Amino acid sequence: MSGYRIVHYMNQFFGGIGGEESAGIKPESRSGAVGPGMAFSKALQGKAEIVGTVICGDGYFAENMDEAVEEVLRLIGEFKPDAVITGPAFNAGRYGTACGSVADAVGKKLKLPVVSGMYQENPGVDLYRKSVIIIPTSDNARGIKDAVPAMTNILLKLLSGEALGDPRTEGYLERGIRVNTFHPRSGAERAVDMLVLKMRGEKFETEYPMPVFDRVAPADPIKDLKGAKIALLTDGGIVPTGNPDRIEASSATKYATYSFEGVRSATSDLYQTAHGGYDPTYANQNPNRVLPLDVLRDMEDEGVFAKLHETWYTTVGNGTPVANGKKFGSEIGAQLKKDGVDAVILTST
Repeated sequence: MSGYRIVHYMNQFFGGIGGEESAGIKPESRSGAVGPGMAFSKALQGKAEIVGTVICGDGYFAENMDEAVEEVLRLIGEFKPDAVITGPAFNAGRYGTACGSVADAVGKKLKLPVVSGMYQENPGVDLYRKSVIIIPTSDNARGIKDAVPAMTNILLKLLSGEALGDPRTEGYLERGIRVNTFHPRSGAERAVDMLVLKMRGEKFETEYPMPVFDRVAPADPIKDLKGAKIALLTDGGIVPTGNPDRIEASSATKYATYSFEGVRSATSDLYQTAHGGYDPTYANQNPNRVLPLDVLRDMEDEGVFAKLHETWYTTVGNGTPVANGKKFGSEIGAQLKKDGVDAVILTST
């Protein structure tokens, strides 16, 4: 096996261009391997060569996804590759979404083998795991030493035309594809064996793992609403016109705080939505539909509650990793308690 041509897709950070200040760069290409591509070149051991690298800023990709995908595909095609690598993106949400989107388009439009790598909670996993071979990675770049050989191994198998086995054996994330296989023992026998192991308190591995969800106990209700200070939060992406803090339309990496002081209604001249993934027309026509400032001001005047907290919080929930959401919530909650807020109204899209 020799002479295979590989193109590597990565973001501006791994491409050595810069961090968030460079996230708006448009797609560009370079000959040969760049950054982590060097590690892939070593792992390929002469069986294939990274002939080109395509780089795109995470911010530009998130805000111009259709155009970015087409331009990235064009740049990839110029190298006449046999296969493509995207990432690994680890737990970087926008980067993961971009890697998944590029990989999905490469497979469907260029008809080339492609492999990506992401942390399991990266939003790119849920969006593209059914159409893309994704290797699970750690949540940060320190795990690249494990990600590179795992991704390389799968890529070389795809290039050779070798059929991949089941995800657990091969080391890629499940894609929801069911394949009929013959097992020497019936399902009933295997189930009984697992039950016995469970009753003994011994270790066993289920053949059908169930998802695990957080269970959050609700706080006690407010005893005196008329004396309460209420805060307003939204993950519906309502921001001041122009989105001054550049909250991402998808896979948000931040939230922002703004003041309601002197404002009675979230009017279209003052506010807009930064949220992707849904038609923003009605939210932009009347942002109160997502951020109900007008109604809360009326309720405040009527004495339904004592005071509306003048600082409000906003972010985008579209594709945002659970880890980021937990981080946002912990930070916001701590500040609200410090500010003497008694309850929060959290709105969405």
